[in-house]
Amino acid sequence: MAMETTAEAPVPVRTVLQAVGGWIGRLGRIWVEGQITDLNARGGTVYMTLRDPVANMSVRVVGPRGVFEAAGPAVTDGARVVVHAKPDFWINRGTFSLSAIEVRPVGVGELLARLERLKQVLASEGLFRPERKRPLPFLPGKIGLICGRDSDAEHDVLQNARRRWPAVAFRVENTAVQGSYAVGEVMEALRKLDADPEIEVIVIARGGGAMEDLLPFSDEALVRAVSAARTPVISAIGHEQDSPLLDLVADVRASTPTDAAKKAVPDVREQLQLVRQLRDRGRRCLAGGLEREWHWLRNVRSRPALADPVREIERQSEQVLALRDRARRCVASALDRAGDELSHTRARLVALSPAATLDRGYAIVQREDDAVVRDPADVKDGERLHVRLSGGRLAVTASGGEEP
Repeated sequence: MAMETTAEAPVPVRTVLQAVGGWIGRLGRIWVEGQITDLNARGGTVYMTLRDPVANMSVRVVGPRGVFEAAGPAVTDGARVVVHAKPDFWINRGTFSLSAIEVRPVGVGELLARLERLKQVLASEGLFRPERKRPLPFLPGKIGLICGRDSDAEHDVLQNARRRWPAVAFRVENTAVQGSYAVGEVMEALRKLDADPEIEVIVIARGGGAMEDLLPFSDEALVRAVSAARTPVISAIGHEQDSPLLDLVADVRASTPTDAAKKAVPDVREQLQLVRQLRDRGRRCLAGGLEREWHWLRNVRSRPALADPVREIERQSEQVLALRDRARRCVASALDRAGDELSHTRARLVALSPAATLDRGYAIVQREDDAVVRDPADVKDGERLHVRLSGGRLAVTASGGEEP
Protein backbone atom coordinates (compact mmCIF):
# COMPACT_ATOMS: atom_id res chain seq x y z
CA MET A 1 0.00 0.00 0.00
CA ALA A 2 1.19 3.55 -0.73
CA MET A 3 2.50 5.50 2.21
CA GLU A 4 0.66 8.68 3.12
CA THR A 5 3.35 11.30 3.60
CA THR A 6 3.55 15.08 3.49
CA ALA A 7 6.29 17.65 3.78
CA GLU A 8 5.25 18.17 7.38
CA ALA A 9 5.02 14.43 8.14
CA PRO A 10 7.81 12.64 6.20
CA VAL A 11 8.97 9.11 6.90
CA PRO A 12 12.56 8.21 7.68
CA VAL A 13 14.85 6.45 5.18
CA ARG A 14 14.73 3.20 7.10
CA THR A 15 10.97 3.05 6.75
CA VAL A 16 11.15 3.51 2.99
CA LEU A 17 13.91 0.92 2.61
CA GLN A 18 12.10 -1.54 4.84
CA ALA A 19 8.95 -1.14 2.74
CA VAL A 20 10.93 -1.66 -0.49
CA GLY A 21 12.59 -4.72 1.03
CA GLY A 22 9.20 -6.11 1.97
CA TRP A 23 7.83 -5.59 -1.54
CA ILE A 24 10.82 -7.30 -3.14
CA GLY A 25 10.73 -10.12 -0.62
CA ARG A 26 7.22 -10.97 -1.76
CA LEU A 27 8.43 -11.70 -5.32
CA GLY A 28 9.56 -15.17 -4.34
CA ARG A 29 12.15 -17.31 -6.12
CA ILE A 30 12.52 -16.86 -9.87
CA TRP A 31 14.52 -18.27 -12.81
CA VAL A 32 16.55 -15.63 -14.66
CA GLU A 33 18.56 -15.97 -17.89
CA GLY A 34 21.47 -13.72 -18.83
CA GLN A 35 25.14 -13.47 -19.70
CA ILE A 36 27.83 -13.52 -17.04
CA THR A 37 30.18 -10.54 -16.71
CA ASP A 38 32.54 -9.42 -13.93
CA LEU A 39 32.74 -12.89 -12.38
CA ASN A 40 34.69 -12.65 -9.13
CA ALA A 41 35.15 -15.04 -6.20
CA ARG A 42 36.18 -13.83 -2.76
CA GLY A 43 36.42 -16.39 -0.06
CA GLY A 44 33.39 -18.62 -0.07
CA THR A 45 31.22 -16.17 -2.01
CA VAL A 46 31.00 -15.55 -5.72
CA TYR A 47 29.98 -12.18 -7.14
CA MET A 48 28.97 -11.58 -10.74
CA THR A 49 26.86 -9.36 -12.95
CA LEU A 50 24.09 -10.99 -14.98
CA ARG A 51 23.53 -8.91 -18.12
CA ASP A 52 20.48 -9.01 -20.34
CA PRO A 53 21.44 -10.42 -23.79
CA VAL A 54 19.54 -7.69 -25.65
CA ALA A 55 18.89 -4.61 -23.50
CA ASN A 56 21.57 -2.62 -21.74
CA MET A 57 20.46 -3.82 -18.32
CA SER A 58 22.13 -5.92 -15.63
CA VAL A 59 21.67 -7.15 -12.09
CA ARG A 60 24.12 -8.12 -9.39
CA VAL A 61 24.13 -11.83 -8.39
CA VAL A 62 25.69 -13.21 -5.22
CA GLY A 63 25.92 -16.82 -4.20
CA PRO A 64 27.96 -19.43 -2.37
CA ARG A 65 31.03 -20.74 -4.16
CA GLY A 66 29.60 -24.27 -4.02
CA VAL A 67 26.56 -23.25 -6.11
CA PHE A 68 28.82 -22.03 -8.93
CA GLU A 69 31.25 -24.93 -8.70
CA ALA A 70 28.32 -27.36 -9.00
CA ALA A 71 27.47 -25.77 -12.35
CA GLY A 72 30.85 -26.85 -13.77
CA PRO A 73 33.68 -25.06 -15.58
CA ALA A 74 31.29 -23.69 -18.24
CA VAL A 75 30.34 -20.86 -15.85
CA THR A 76 32.82 -18.19 -16.95
CA ASP A 77 32.75 -14.62 -18.18
CA GLY A 78 30.63 -14.37 -21.33
CA ALA A 79 28.73 -17.61 -20.71
CA ARG A 80 24.94 -17.67 -20.85
CA VAL A 81 23.37 -19.17 -17.78
CA VAL A 82 20.03 -19.69 -16.11
CA VAL A 83 20.02 -18.75 -12.42
CA HIS A 84 17.51 -19.84 -9.84
CA ALA A 85 17.61 -16.96 -7.36
CA LYS A 86 15.80 -15.12 -4.65
CA PRO A 87 15.47 -11.33 -5.07
CA ASP A 88 17.17 -9.61 -2.16
CA PHE A 89 17.31 -5.99 -1.05
CA TRP A 90 20.07 -4.83 1.29
CA ILE A 91 18.32 -2.33 3.47
CA ASN A 92 21.52 -0.91 5.02
CA ARG A 93 22.96 0.01 1.59
CA GLY A 94 19.77 0.35 -0.42
CA THR A 95 21.01 -2.05 -3.08
CA PHE A 96 19.22 -4.80 -5.01
CA SER A 97 20.74 -8.16 -5.92
CA LEU A 98 19.85 -11.77 -6.57
CA SER A 99 20.89 -14.51 -4.18
CA ALA A 100 21.81 -17.51 -6.33
CA ILE A 101 20.38 -20.86 -5.29
CA GLU A 102 21.24 -22.80 -8.46
CA VAL A 103 23.17 -21.98 -11.64
CA ARG A 104 22.77 -23.88 -14.93
CA PRO A 105 24.79 -23.14 -18.04
CA VAL A 106 22.77 -22.87 -21.23
CA GLY A 107 24.16 -25.66 -23.43
CA VAL A 108 24.64 -25.57 -27.17
CA GLY A 109 21.86 -28.06 -27.70
CA GLU A 110 19.38 -25.93 -25.79
CA LEU A 111 20.47 -22.80 -27.67
CA LEU A 112 19.99 -24.57 -30.98
CA ALA A 113 16.55 -25.76 -29.93
CA ARG A 114 15.57 -22.20 -28.98
CA LEU A 115 16.86 -20.86 -32.28
CA GLU A 116 14.92 -23.53 -34.17
CA ARG A 117 11.69 -22.61 -32.36
CA LEU A 118 12.29 -18.92 -33.06
CA LYS A 119 13.06 -19.74 -36.69
CA GLN A 120 9.73 -21.56 -37.06
CA VAL A 121 7.83 -18.65 -35.50
CA LEU A 122 9.46 -16.07 -37.77
CA ALA A 123 8.98 -18.28 -40.83
CA SER A 124 5.27 -18.68 -40.06
CA GLU A 125 5.00 -14.87 -40.02
CA GLY A 126 6.48 -14.74 -43.51
CA LEU A 127 9.72 -12.90 -42.63
CA PHE A 128 11.80 -15.32 -44.72
CA ARG A 129 9.61 -15.37 -47.85
CA PRO A 130 11.61 -14.85 -51.08
CA GLU A 131 9.07 -12.35 -52.45
CA ARG A 132 9.84 -10.00 -49.55
CA LYS A 133 13.50 -9.71 -50.52
CA ARG A 134 14.42 -6.56 -52.42
CA PRO A 135 16.91 -6.47 -55.30
CA LEU A 136 20.21 -4.69 -54.82
CA PRO A 137 20.93 -1.57 -56.92
CA PHE A 138 23.42 -2.13 -59.75
CA LEU A 139 25.87 0.50 -58.51
CA PRO A 140 24.96 1.97 -55.09
CA GLY A 141 25.98 5.57 -54.58
CA LYS A 142 26.78 4.97 -50.90
CA ILE A 143 27.00 1.78 -48.84
CA GLY A 144 26.42 1.50 -45.11
CA LEU A 145 28.68 -0.95 -43.23
CA ILE A 146 28.02 -2.28 -39.73
CA CYS A 147 31.00 -4.17 -38.27
CA GLY A 148 33.44 -4.35 -35.41
CA ARG A 149 36.02 -1.61 -34.98
CA ASP A 150 39.29 -2.33 -36.86
CA SER A 151 38.03 -5.82 -37.62
CA ASP A 152 39.08 -8.12 -40.44
CA ALA A 153 35.50 -8.01 -41.69
CA GLU A 154 35.68 -4.22 -42.10
CA HIS A 155 39.03 -4.47 -43.90
CA ASP A 156 37.79 -7.23 -46.22
CA VAL A 157 34.63 -5.37 -47.21
CA LEU A 158 36.31 -1.99 -47.77
CA GLN A 159 39.37 -3.29 -49.59
CA ASN A 160 37.52 -5.69 -51.87
CA ALA A 161 34.79 -3.18 -52.68
CA ARG A 162 37.30 -0.45 -53.56
CA ARG A 163 39.37 -2.90 -55.54
CA ARG A 164 36.28 -3.74 -57.62
CA TRP A 165 35.04 -0.13 -57.95
CA PRO A 166 37.48 2.52 -56.65
CA ALA A 167 34.90 5.31 -56.49
CA VAL A 168 32.55 3.49 -54.12
CA ALA A 169 31.62 5.45 -50.95
CA PHE A 170 31.05 3.96 -47.48
CA ARG A 171 29.57 5.05 -44.20
CA VAL A 172 30.96 2.78 -41.50
CA GLU A 173 29.24 2.24 -38.15
CA ASN A 174 31.48 0.37 -35.70
CA THR A 175 29.61 -1.65 -33.09
CA ALA A 176 30.12 -4.56 -30.76
CA VAL A 177 29.60 -7.79 -32.71
CA GLN A 178 29.45 -10.17 -29.76
CA GLY A 179 28.50 -10.00 -26.15
CA SER A 180 25.60 -8.37 -24.40
CA TYR A 181 25.97 -4.98 -26.09
CA ALA A 182 26.03 -6.32 -29.64
CA VAL A 183 22.30 -6.49 -30.37
CA GLY A 184 21.53 -2.99 -29.12
CA GLU A 185 24.47 -1.36 -30.88
CA VAL A 186 23.82 -3.15 -34.18
CA MET A 187 20.14 -2.16 -34.07
CA GLU A 188 21.03 1.47 -33.39
CA ALA A 189 23.55 1.50 -36.24
CA LEU A 190 20.95 -0.08 -38.52
CA ARG A 191 18.43 2.60 -37.57
CA LYS A 192 20.91 5.41 -38.35
CA LEU A 193 21.93 3.97 -41.72
CA ASP A 194 18.36 3.18 -42.71
CA ALA A 195 17.37 6.79 -41.97
CA ASP A 196 20.15 8.17 -44.19
CA PRO A 197 18.65 8.82 -47.69
CA GLU A 198 22.10 8.52 -49.31
CA ILE A 199 22.55 4.92 -48.15
CA GLU A 200 21.33 2.47 -50.82
CA VAL A 201 22.67 -0.80 -49.34
CA ILE A 202 23.51 -1.85 -45.78
CA VAL A 203 26.10 -4.56 -45.10
CA ILE A 204 26.20 -6.24 -41.68
CA ALA A 205 29.53 -8.06 -41.46
CA ARG A 206 31.36 -10.12 -38.87
CA GLY A 207 34.15 -12.67 -39.07
CA GLY A 208 33.86 -16.27 -37.99
CA GLY A 209 33.55 -17.48 -34.45
CA ALA A 210 31.90 -19.95 -32.13
CA MET A 211 28.16 -20.37 -32.22
CA GLU A 212 27.82 -18.51 -28.93
CA ASP A 213 29.68 -15.54 -30.41
CA LEU A 214 27.22 -15.36 -33.32
CA LEU A 215 24.08 -15.53 -31.15
CA PRO A 216 23.42 -11.76 -31.29
CA PHE A 217 22.78 -12.11 -35.04
CA SER A 218 19.97 -14.59 -34.32
CA ASP A 219 18.26 -12.30 -31.83
CA GLU A 220 14.58 -11.83 -32.53
CA ALA A 221 14.64 -8.05 -32.07
CA LEU A 222 17.51 -7.64 -34.55
CA VAL A 223 15.87 -9.97 -37.09
CA ARG A 224 12.63 -7.98 -36.95
CA ALA A 225 14.52 -4.69 -37.26
CA VAL A 226 16.25 -5.92 -40.44
CA SER A 227 12.91 -7.11 -41.80
CA ALA A 228 11.38 -3.67 -41.22
CA ALA A 229 14.29 -1.74 -42.77
CA ARG A 230 13.50 0.14 -46.00
CA THR A 231 17.07 -0.24 -47.31
CA PRO A 232 18.23 -3.59 -48.76
CA VAL A 233 20.44 -5.47 -46.30
CA ILE A 234 23.32 -7.86 -47.02
CA SER A 235 24.16 -10.31 -44.25
CA ALA A 236 27.82 -11.41 -44.09
CA ILE A 237 28.14 -13.18 -40.75
CA GLY A 238 30.87 -15.75 -40.15
CA HIS A 239 31.83 -18.30 -42.76
CA GLU A 240 29.96 -20.41 -45.29
CA GLN A 241 28.87 -22.99 -42.71
CA ASP A 242 27.53 -20.36 -40.27
CA SER A 243 23.84 -19.58 -40.69
CA PRO A 244 22.38 -17.16 -38.12
CA LEU A 245 18.77 -16.09 -38.52
CA LEU A 246 19.96 -12.77 -39.91
CA ASP A 247 21.01 -14.61 -43.09
CA LEU A 248 17.42 -15.77 -43.63
CA VAL A 249 15.73 -12.40 -43.23
CA ALA A 250 18.35 -10.32 -45.08
CA ASP A 251 17.67 -9.44 -48.71
CA VAL A 252 20.97 -11.04 -49.77
CA ARG A 253 23.12 -13.54 -47.91
CA ALA A 254 26.90 -13.44 -48.41
CA SER A 255 29.03 -16.36 -47.32
CA THR A 256 31.87 -14.10 -46.12
CA PRO A 257 32.55 -10.34 -45.81
CA THR A 258 34.61 -10.59 -49.01
CA ASP A 259 31.62 -12.11 -50.78
CA ALA A 260 29.46 -9.27 -49.45
CA ALA A 261 31.71 -6.74 -51.19
CA LYS A 262 31.38 -8.70 -54.44
CA LYS A 263 27.59 -8.75 -54.17
CA ALA A 264 27.26 -5.07 -53.24
CA VAL A 265 29.61 -3.58 -55.85
CA PRO A 266 30.17 -4.64 -59.49
CA ASP A 267 33.70 -5.25 -60.73
CA VAL A 268 34.75 -2.34 -62.93
CA ARG A 269 37.01 -4.61 -64.99
CA GLU A 270 34.21 -7.10 -65.56
CA GLN A 271 31.83 -4.28 -66.50
CA LEU A 272 34.34 -2.77 -68.94
CA GLN A 273 34.89 -6.20 -70.47
CA LEU A 274 31.13 -6.64 -70.73
CA VAL A 275 30.83 -3.24 -72.40
CA ARG A 276 33.54 -4.21 -74.89
CA GLN A 277 31.83 -7.51 -75.61
CA LEU A 278 28.46 -5.83 -76.11
CA ARG A 279 30.05 -3.16 -78.31
CA ASP A 280 31.78 -5.80 -80.44
CA ARG A 281 28.56 -7.76 -80.65
CA GLY A 282 26.69 -4.64 -81.71
CA ARG A 283 29.29 -3.93 -84.38
CA ARG A 284 29.04 -7.48 -85.68
CA CYS A 285 25.26 -7.33 -85.78
CA LEU A 286 25.32 -3.96 -87.54
CA ALA A 287 27.99 -5.05 -90.03
CA GLY A 288 26.13 -8.29 -90.73
CA GLY A 289 22.88 -6.42 -91.29
CA LEU A 290 24.54 -3.94 -93.65
CA GLU A 291 26.24 -6.77 -95.56
CA ARG A 292 22.91 -8.59 -95.99
CA GLU A 293 21.21 -5.43 -97.22
CA TRP A 294 24.10 -4.66 -99.61
CA HIS A 295 23.95 -8.21 -100.99
CA TRP A 296 20.19 -7.88 -101.48
CA LEU A 297 20.69 -4.54 -103.25
CA ARG A 298 23.27 -6.05 -105.58
CA ASN A 299 20.90 -8.89 -106.41
CA VAL A 300 18.09 -6.44 -107.10
CA ARG A 301 20.30 -4.29 -109.31
CA SER A 302 21.40 -7.35 -111.29
CA ARG A 303 17.83 -8.26 -112.24
CA PRO A 304 16.90 -7.52 -115.92
CA ALA A 305 14.18 -5.08 -114.92
CA LEU A 306 16.76 -2.78 -113.31
CA ALA A 307 19.84 -3.74 -115.33
CA ASP A 308 18.16 -2.73 -118.71
CA PRO A 309 14.85 -0.98 -118.00
CA VAL A 310 14.29 -0.01 -121.68
CA ARG A 311 14.50 -3.63 -122.75
CA GLU A 312 11.82 -4.54 -120.30
CA ILE A 313 9.60 -1.75 -121.63
CA GLU A 314 10.19 -2.97 -125.20
CA ARG A 315 9.34 -6.49 -124.16
CA GLN A 316 6.15 -5.34 -122.51
CA SER A 317 5.34 -3.22 -125.63
CA GLU A 318 5.82 -6.26 -127.84
CA GLN A 319 3.46 -8.20 -125.64
CA VAL A 320 0.88 -5.41 -125.83
CA LEU A 321 1.12 -5.30 -129.66
CA ALA A 322 0.86 -9.07 -129.90
CA LEU A 323 -2.19 -9.06 -127.66
CA ARG A 324 -3.73 -6.22 -129.72
CA ASP A 325 -3.22 -8.10 -133.02
CA ARG A 326 -4.59 -11.25 -131.46
CA ALA A 327 -7.63 -9.35 -130.25
CA ARG A 328 -8.17 -7.85 -133.69
CA ARG A 329 -7.97 -11.25 -135.34
CA CYS A 330 -10.34 -12.72 -132.82
CA VAL A 331 -12.85 -9.88 -133.32
CA ALA A 332 -12.60 -10.04 -137.14
CA SER A 333 -13.08 -13.80 -137.11
CA ALA A 334 -16.04 -13.48 -134.80
CA LEU A 335 -17.59 -10.80 -137.09
CA ASP A 336 -17.06 -12.96 -140.19
CA ARG A 337 -18.74 -15.93 -138.55
CA ALA A 338 -21.60 -13.74 -137.40
CA GLY A 339 -22.01 -12.27 -140.94
CA ASP A 340 -22.14 -15.71 -142.49
CA GLU A 341 -24.69 -16.86 -139.97
CA LEU A 342 -26.77 -13.73 -140.62
CA SER A 343 -26.70 -14.33 -144.42
CA HIS A 344 -27.76 -17.94 -144.00
CA THR A 345 -30.52 -16.94 -141.63
CA ARG A 346 -31.74 -14.24 -144.03
CA ALA A 347 -31.79 -16.66 -146.96
CA ARG A 348 -33.82 -19.13 -144.96
CA LEU A 349 -36.14 -16.39 -143.83
CA VAL A 350 -36.68 -15.16 -147.41
CA ALA A 351 -37.31 -18.67 -148.64
CA LEU A 352 -39.92 -19.25 -146.00
CA SER A 353 -41.49 -15.77 -146.23
CA PRO A 354 -45.14 -15.48 -147.58
CA ALA A 355 -43.98 -12.57 -149.75
CA ALA A 356 -41.82 -14.94 -151.76
CA THR A 357 -44.84 -17.13 -152.35
CA LEU A 358 -46.83 -14.13 -153.52
CA ASP A 359 -44.02 -13.22 -155.92
CA ARG A 360 -44.55 -16.55 -157.61
CA GLY A 361 -48.19 -15.57 -158.50
CA TYR A 362 -50.15 -16.69 -155.47
CA ALA A 363 -52.69 -14.52 -153.63
CA ILE A 364 -54.18 -14.47 -150.15
CA VAL A 365 -57.93 -13.90 -149.76
CA GLN A 366 -59.04 -12.32 -146.49
CA ARG A 367 -62.33 -11.21 -145.08
CA GLU A 368 -62.76 -7.70 -143.84
CA ASP A 369 -61.70 -8.85 -140.39
CA ASP A 370 -58.39 -10.08 -141.95
CA ALA A 371 -59.38 -13.73 -141.50
CA VAL A 372 -57.87 -15.87 -144.27
CA VAL A 373 -60.38 -17.65 -146.57
CA ARG A 374 -59.33 -21.25 -146.95
CA ASP A 375 -62.49 -22.81 -148.46
CA PRO A 376 -64.74 -21.25 -151.12
CA ALA A 377 -67.75 -22.77 -149.45
CA ASP A 378 -67.12 -20.49 -146.54
CA VAL A 379 -67.67 -17.37 -148.69
CA LYS A 380 -71.18 -15.96 -149.24
CA ASP A 381 -72.33 -14.29 -152.39
CA GLY A 382 -71.78 -10.57 -152.36
CA GLU A 383 -69.33 -10.77 -149.35
CA ARG A 384 -66.64 -8.17 -149.42
CA LEU A 385 -63.19 -9.69 -149.57
CA HIS A 386 -59.61 -8.47 -149.82
CA VAL A 387 -57.08 -10.11 -152.09
CA ARG A 388 -53.49 -9.65 -151.18
CA LEU A 389 -51.07 -9.86 -154.11
CA SER A 390 -47.35 -9.36 -154.50
CA GLY A 391 -47.88 -5.82 -155.68
CA GLY A 392 -50.63 -4.80 -153.19
CA ARG A 393 -54.22 -5.41 -152.11
CA LEU A 394 -57.53 -5.49 -154.00
CA ALA A 395 -61.08 -5.21 -152.72
CA VAL A 396 -63.47 -7.70 -154.47
CA THR A 397 -66.99 -8.96 -154.09
CA ALA A 398 -67.72 -12.69 -154.11
CA SER A 399 -70.21 -13.88 -156.73
CA GLY A 400 -71.10 -17.53 -157.06
CA GLY A 401 -68.68 -20.25 -156.37
CA GLU A 402 -67.35 -22.65 -158.99
CA GLU A 403 -66.53 -26.24 -158.76
CA PRO A 404 -62.82 -26.93 -158.41
